[in-house]
Amino acid sequence: MKAFVLFDHDGVLVDTEAWYFKACERALAEVGVTLDEDRYRRNMTQGGEAWRQAREAGVDEATIDRLRAVRDEYYQEHLRTEAIEIEGVVETLAELAKHVRMAIVTTSRRADFEVIHEHRHIRGFMDFVLVREDYGRSKPHPEPYLTGLQRLGATKEATLVVEDSSRGLQSAVAAGIDCAVVHNDFTQGQDFAQASHRIASLSELKDIILAG
Repeated sequence: MKAFVLFDHDGVLVDTEAWYFKACERALAEVGVTLDEDRYRRNMTQGGEAWRQAREAGVDEATIDRLRAVRDEYYQEHLRTEAIEIEGVVETLAELAKHVRMAIVTTSRRADFEVIHEHRHIRGFMDFVLVREDYGRSKPHPEPYLTGLQRLGATKEATLVVEDSSRGLQSAVAAGIDCAVVHNDFTQGQDFAQASHRIASLSELKDIILAG
């Protein structure tokens, strides 16, 4: 049986991946760059794909820095106005809380995370949350999940990571932790060969956790 669960956030607990892309797309459109969604999806595991495409289109670094701030404004607008709930998440967390301790390990910035959870109840099930500002090296480096283990006082063997991207999966594998990958339309074409489990929804986690 697993005693601890470390959740990724975007695409696992809230449906935000596509809206982040839309924010990048809107920002780049302001300088006449059309963001290639297929390429973005293929390469999002590396991070920074939107800006890579911008540079290839001849956009200078000062403009890219400005567009990052524009992207952030658009993203928070989407977070406040779009339906980003994933059906059954709160109910599943309430059930899992009877059996395990849980935390969130996300690459989200603190400002975005706070907007998302201003009127939601997910944080109440968690021992703590680690956002991008809380560790030095981001996924796919193992540091985020190793930091989560340390904060929980957990062993790798007793812990399960829940992810939706190959970037997050690589982070969990590098940290030596079993990882369940939950289906997400936006990341479904990525390589999940190293996953310990593939699940269609979080409701399947209870059986995995109790089986160990």
